[in-house]
Amino acid sequence: MTKRILALAMAVLMTAALFVGGGQSAFAASGSAADAAGEITVGIASDLDSSLDPHVSSSLAGTREVLFNIYEGLMKPDTQGNLIPAVAESYTVNDTADEYTFTLREGVRFHNGNEVTVGDIVYSLTRAAGLETGEPLMATLAGVKAVEATDDKTVVVTLSAPDAEFIAYTTAAVIPEGSDPADGIIGTGPFKYVSRSPQENVVIERFDDYWGEPARCAKVTFRIIDDGQAMVMALHSGAIDLAAHLDASQAAELSGLNVLEGSMNLVQALYLNNARAPFDDIRVRQALCYAIDKVMVIDLACDGHGTPLGSSMYPAFGRFFDEDLTGYYEPDMAKAMELLAEAGYSSDKPLKFTIAVVEAYTPHMNTAQAVVELLRQTGMVEAEIQPMENATWYSEAYQGRNFDATITGMDASTLTASALLGRFVSDNAKNFIGFASDDYDAAYAAAVSTTDADEQTAKFRECETILTENAANVYIQDLADFVVTQTDIQGYQFYPLYVMDMSTVCRVG
Repeated sequence: MTKRILALAMAVLMTAALFVGGGQSAFAASGSAADAAGEITVGIASDLDSSLDPHVSSSLAGTREVLFNIYEGLMKPDTQGNLIPAVAESYTVNDTADEYTFTLREGVRFHNGNEVTVGDIVYSLTRAAGLETGEPLMATLAGVKAVEATDDKTVVVTLSAPDAEFIAYTTAAVIPEGSDPADGIIGTGPFKYVSRSPQENVVIERFDDYWGEPARCAKVTFRIIDDGQAMVMALHSGAIDLAAHLDASQAAELSGLNVLEGSMNLVQALYLNNARAPFDDIRVRQALCYAIDKVMVIDLACDGHGTPLGSSMYPAFGRFFDEDLTGYYEPDMAKAMELLAEAGYSSDKPLKFTIAVVEAYTPHMNTAQAVVELLRQTGMVEAEIQPMENATWYSEAYQGRNFDATITGMDASTLTASALLGRFVSDNAKNFIGFASDDYDAAYAAAVSTTDADEQTAKFRECETILTENAANVYIQDLADFVVTQTDIQGYQFYPLYVMDMSTVCRVG
């Protein structure tokens, strides 16, 4: 048992959340990761999807992080969560929010040197929406009814139903007309694709004909390091220049370097498989909610860094975030034990289940260890951590739904509330926890169909309340995101999405 979890056990017994810290030392980097000032090496915790097709390869958040630098859509997000014109120069929307008209920006070029045309826009959206095949590659574009170029600068997108959130989905990548990303990675972003060595690295380089502000560094190598301690040592030695998504203890070890703290903008939870025993019993799910003190978990697994959550929404979403749900399940071990007893469990017949966790993601592993220890204190629960590689977790747990529980983080791939809440609709392909509620489905349908902002807010909040009341998952936190760089690296910016913008990063001095 680690020092952190020993501390947790003592904290539970003393009914106080006390952090017992170990000796932490700071080391200066012994060198730089690249001799050339224009080159930067970034450590990432896992390999990318086997396909780098931007319309289908969004299964792993790390893939989206890298592809953000290569591809762009008609619109793109900024660091404040606003959607700003990219390949499009401007857009308009009709009063019923079912027709969007885009004006193409002049002078935008693909990485192959060709200028972007309306034909490329029509092809990209038609392909992603599956208009010719009947099978959308991107679920967010399933509502697209038609895409038409009305002149050499204008594209009109018609929806099958009103959707006030649709503009957020036009961040979908624009690719050359008739192209297949399997035959070549060609986008319009500030970097162009160079090469990939599976399980080793991905290399991109600055695109000098980029329409916007050029990237500040000439080349970026994303190096795959699937071990948390190895990532720390790579930063110590200067083998890499930058690493994101570290936890607080790792960041403390690296205090001699540049340490930046932001938010991961995701919902970390103990996600429960509602579709099979024992979590098809609401009493069991609620028992875990009462037994797990999220503030204590944050204190002891994350050194106090993180924002407690009570449902599938995080603070960056402003009006959609319902802070009142954070304290819906106040820690109550007696109540947890009462519910477990009602469900037929006891110290002689404990509740047993496994928690699948991607081993390379240290914050999730730390959280899992804390959760296991808290549940042990009931005397009626025996939870066991099942470490997995990222690809295995995705295929077996997420896609295959072959899991009891898992600790992970769900983020919004687009700047929409539906990106977080749509996955819990009963028949949604991404509903990996098997949650089913007619009330939820009705509230969600009402939220996405209205063009009234106040009504939409109320309905999305109703969805969040239903998830919480039904204990669909044990919600924990929006993780703090620690980014550590060598001292000569500057310019990293946090986004309210799970992306990594390398265009602003550079080496100085």
